[in-house]
Amino acid sequence: MALNNPYNTTLLRNETAAGAAAQLLLLVLLGTAIDLGPAGWLTGLAFAVATWAVLTRALQRSWLASFGAANRVTLARATLVGGVTALVADSFESPTPVTALVSLTAVALILDAVDGQVARRTGTSSSLGARFDMEVDAVLILVLSIYVATFLGPWVLLIGAMRYAFVAAAWVLPWLNGQLPPSTARKTVAALQGVLLLVVGADVLPYPAAFGAALLALTLLSWSFARDIRWLWRTRYQGRVPSMSK
Repeated sequence: MALNNPYNTTLLRNETAAGAAAQLLLLVLLGTAIDLGPAGWLTGLAFAVATWAVLTRALQRSWLASFGAANRVTLARATLVGGVTALVADSFESPTPVTALVSLTAVALILDAVDGQVARRTGTSSSLGARFDMEVDAVLILVLSIYVATFLGPWVLLIGAMRYAFVAAAWVLPWLNGQLPPSTARKTVAALQGVLLLVVGADVLPYPAAFGAALLALTLLSWSFARDIRWLWRTRYQGRVPSMSK
């Protein structure tokens, strides 16, 4: 199915519609199991609509031949992140169901290691898939940092906001849009953010250890961004190095 054939765009739209339906089903399940409040429902619904709209628009502009198995895994992960987002929003009105929050987050983090493998093994890597994967990661880290900040302090929000601050800075400093070379260190630090925030959010550590884990996450992320910014600055007048898609 090709996007340059207007009759086949419906098949791709059905994929995003299925994702939105799955998000609604998850919200219904959460609403039934834990009595999700208005804040949780509204935030979850807003997340579902925004994901559907942005992904549909991106597909229309991507010229992908098919949605692909890897993107389906990422879409499933986005659905879980939507559930986490709803739970965090609801936590401002009622006690947080930590078990549900941890379970959804843990599965989402596990799937983060799956979609890239699926893309490589099926030969369906794409710039859209890599961007979709990155945006889902960014939202999950932002939401987890908001949740952890409620008991560790607002400084934790720096973890979730750092990537968006970088994107905003790139509007003013175009050289920040340069493509970075593949980096195992960058990928490791990115993966650790979710793991460390999950452990802290699970409320299984004493306060000093939880504080230390969150501080470690922030320190590693700051180092990673500083390292990349330094590289982009040094190579701003050179040819760009292709980045590795998922």
